Amino acid sequence: MAPGKTTDIGGEGERDAPSQWERDGVPEPSTSASSTLDVRSRASSDSGHAYGPIPVWLQESSKSFHWRWVPYQVRHFARAIVSWTRGPDPPQIQKITPFFPSVQEAPVRLITKYFPQKIHKAGLSVHVTTPHAVGAQDINYRPFVIGGPAEDEIDHSSSEYFYRGDSFVCQAAIHAGVVSNQKGGCGVVKLSGSYSNFTSSKRNGIQSIPFDAPFPKSFTFVSGLSSSCIKDLRWPLLAVTVIFTTILSLCTASPLVFFPTVFTMLFFHVGLVSDPPTNTDYASLSSLIIGRFLPAAFVAAAFYRYSVKPQQQDLTAYIERTILWLGGAWIGSLNNYTFDFIPIQRLTPSDLRAQPGAPLALSIIVVSLLAIAIGQVWYLRLEGRLPKYLAIYGIFVAFLIVCVIIPTLNLRIHHYFLALLLLPGTRLQTRPSLLYQGILVGLFINGTARWGFDSILQTTNELRGPDGVLHSALPNITSIVPAVSSITFQWAMPPLALGYDGISTLVNDVERWRWYIGEGKPTKTFERQEEGVVEYFRFALMRGSGAADFTKAGVWEGDGVWRGGSDLGGEE
Repeated sequence: MAPGKTTDIGGEGERDAPSQWERDGVPEPSTSASSTLDVRSRASSDSGHAYGPIPVWLQESSKSFHWRWVPYQVRHFARAIVSWTRGPDPPQIQKITPFFPSVQEAPVRLITKYFPQKIHKAGLSVHVTTPHAVGAQDINYRPFVIGGPAEDEIDHSSSEYFYRGDSFVCQAAIHAGVVSNQKGGCGVVKLSGSYSNFTSSKRNGIQSIPFDAPFPKSFTFVSGLSSSCIKDLRWPLLAVTVIFTTILSLCTASPLVFFPTVFTMLFFHVGLVSDPPTNTDYASLSSLIIGRFLPAAFVAAAFYRYSVKPQQQDLTAYIERTILWLGGAWIGSLNNYTFDFIPIQRLTPSDLRAQPGAPLALSIIVVSLLAIAIGQVWYLRLEGRLPKYLAIYGIFVAFLIVCVIIPTLNLRIHHYFLALLLLPGTRLQTRPSLLYQGILVGLFINGTARWGFDSILQTTNELRGPDGVLHSALPNITSIVPAVSSITFQWAMPPLALGYDGISTLVNDVERWRWYIGEGKPTKTFERQEEGVVEYFRFALMRGSGAADFTKAGVWEGDGVWRGGSDLGGEE
C-alpha cells in the first residue's frame, strides 16, 4: 500500500519495515486472514490519517438497540452509569493490611505453637415516654420525680425530703442521694400520708418536678437506717465478660470460633446483666432469655454466612478486629448506656416534636448515615459487587414502602430490624466495615435480648402504649362558678352516639369523682381541701369504666380565682 493512500477496509501481508500506519501511530488494518475488522474514516488532505467517530450501529449491542426510541445521549449516559457501577476490571478485593503484623499475630502464633492439638473456641435512670400531667404541666421525656428538697435545702442536712407517691422510687432515691445510678444501692423508704407543696431541685443529674397542691400519698427516705443489700454485680460481670471476649478476639484466627462465642456471651450478658427484661425472679428471666436466644441464633447464623465470614476470612489484624469489631459490638450491645444521651426514643412525628433536641439529633444521624453509605458504596464498587447490592437494597426499599402504605398499621424500625437491613452492606474487609458490623451486631443483640422480635408493623394503640393520647372527644364544661371555699361545675350531656355515658374528674391528678347518665343533674360542687392552697381540675368523658383523654388542667387559685385550661372555660 502506497504511503498517503487512504482506504476504508484493507490489508497487506507481512512486512519487515514499519508501515505508514505504524509510523502514524495507527493500528494495522485487518488482513484477509484476520477475524478483526478495523474501521477507519477517510482522512482529509490537510490532516493526515485519523480515527473518525464509530457509527452508532457499531457502538450498541443488539439488546440496547431495541431501545432506539430513547435518545442516544440518554442511552449513552445510562450505559456509563451501568459501567461505573460494575467497577474496575479486574475487581479490587479489599483486604486489611495489619499495622505491625508481627505484634497483632503474636497471640495466635503462641496459641498455635503451644496448643496445636486443641480446638480453641445498667441503669436506674429512665424517662417517661408518654405525656403525664402534673398539675398544669405536661411531663414527657424526663425523669418522673416530683418533690424532694428545695434548692436552698440541698447543702443542708434534713431528716426528711418528701416525694409525691406516684414518683419513680429508684429515680427519687438517686435524686435524694440514697443510691447511685452507676453502682446502685439500697435504702429504706417510709410511706407517708397526704402532703402538699412538693418543691423542685436538681440533684445528682435529676431535675425534680414541682407540685404545689395536696396529694393523698407521699414517701421519704429514712436516713440512719440500713438494709441488707445485694451488691450490684453489673460492673464486675461486665469487666469479666469484656476481658474474656478480648482475649478470645486476640487469640482466635477462625471466624467460626470467634463470632458464635462472642455473640452468645454478649446475648446472655445483655439479657441477664446489663439490660434485662422486667421479671420478678431469675428463674423466669432465664427462661425468657433462653426462649429468645434460639431464634436469634438462627438469624446470627445468616449473619455469619453472608456478612461476618466473608469479612473476617483470612483476617490477621487481630488487635484491630478487637478494637473496631469487638469494641463496636460492645457499644451496640450496651446502647442503653452508650446511646442514652441521644434524645430520640421513637421515630414518630409526635415523639420527635416532644423530645427536646430530637430534630437536630435526627439530622446529624441522617447525615452521618449518608456519609457512611457513600463510603460503603465506593468499596462495593471497587469489588464489583455494587449492582448486586443495589438490587438487594432495592428489594428492601420496596418492602419498606409496602409496609408504610398498609392501612391501619404503622411501620416501626426496631434495633434488630435496623441491623437486618444494614448488615449485608458490611461484608467488606475494611476497617470502617469492621466497626459498622460490630455496632450493628451489638444493636441486634440488645434489641432481641431486651425486647424480643417485636413486630415491625403495629397498630396505633400498640404504638401509643397504655398512657398515650387517644385524641378522643373532650367533655363540654358549660358553666364554672368559683368561690373562695367551693367551686361548681356544670357540663353538657356526654355524646351517647359516640358511646360515652359519663364524666370523670381529676382533682390534683387524682380521680375524685365519677358521674354517669341517669345519676342526677350534670353538675358538681367541690369543697376546697386546704384553705388558701391551689387545686387543679381536669375532666374526661367515660365509656363504661374507661376514661378517654382528659382536658388540660384548670387552676383554682387559693383566693378563689379560676384560670381555665385551653379546653376549659373561665377566666384567663
